[in-house]
Amino acid sequence: MKRFGVGIIGATGMVGQRFALLLAKHPWFEVKALAASPRSAGKPYGEAVEGRWMMSVPVPEKLGDMTVSDASNVKALAGEVDFVFCAVDMKKEEVRVLEEAYAKAECPVMSNNSAHRFTPDVPMIIPEINPEHAEIVKFQRERLGTRRGFIAVKSNCSIQSYVPALHPLVKFGLKDVLACTYQAISGASKNFKTWPEMVDNVIPFIGGEEEKSEKEPLKVWGVVKGKEIVPAFAPSITTQCIRVPVTDGHLAAVFARFGDKPDRDEIIALWNGFGGVDLPSAPKKFLTYFEEENCPQTKLHRDLEGGMGVSIGRLREDSQYDYKFVCLSHNTLRGAAGGAVLMAELFAKNGYFD
Repeated sequence: MKRFGVGIIGATGMVGQRFALLLAKHPWFEVKALAASPRSAGKPYGEAVEGRWMMSVPVPEKLGDMTVSDASNVKALAGEVDFVFCAVDMKKEEVRVLEEAYAKAECPVMSNNSAHRFTPDVPMIIPEINPEHAEIVKFQRERLGTRRGFIAVKSNCSIQSYVPALHPLVKFGLKDVLACTYQAISGASKNFKTWPEMVDNVIPFIGGEEEKSEKEPLKVWGVVKGKEIVPAFAPSITTQCIRVPVTDGHLAAVFARFGDKPDRDEIIALWNGFGGVDLPSAPKKFLTYFEEENCPQTKLHRDLEGGMGVSIGRLREDSQYDYKFVCLSHNTLRGAAGGAVLMAELFAKNGYFD
């Protein structure tokens, strides 16, 4: 595999910092540009994130002295790299305009933002689940008038805790899903130092999260039809999304009803046998079921498979639904930057950046 030069747009924020760590030693991708707002532009990256660095390890040495560019200088930045990761903190309409500007400058965009998640010809890919959605890119390029440029998005971090667990069970006529997610403060780009109000507290509201959590899985399970991705009609999904006082890790309590109810042992066998993908950032084991009644636990299991695996436990029959269970993923790795890097690896392997 050839090495690709990449840029990180929004490099100073929490997800941008996670991108910096993941890409510093990546076997296929080499960081060639870091970009952020005019406030950070012109500064060495280490200086730009001084006092704002939220990762548990230091700024990568090879990136610390790299000068931060202004993200709005699209043509200049697009000329330096093969593609970009985008994790900017801007209004949705501004993100939409910025990402399309990079795509039209013939620079593919791997987005962590929500602005284009419901654009019909923009793929939202979890590589282990819907890699075939990449084929929509040719129609998006037609619309944009580009040869190389396109946009692909990573799904919301909340759904990556429970959609992977539900995916092997769709074939049983999955009809109704209720999911309550208990989401870490890093999902709001915060830590306890910057958000002391979260200590010893639970907030039963995360703006816009429940709509995303109910709609996005249907796009992931949709089909490419004509020049767009048509969302699935089922299952019917309802969610509650709650902010809890943990640093990283989104836990979900899930209830599911089927048209053709499977056996419990059959479900567990499907989870443990679910195949992965052959990509550098992919976990060796995508889904892991724990038989212990008190697992998975956020603090103990969020880093499973380098934070790219999904943990499941407590599968049992329910009095109103057919089954209930809990599942867990690392929200800034599998759910955010790591998921976007994995998606980019899929596109790279299949020649979309050539």
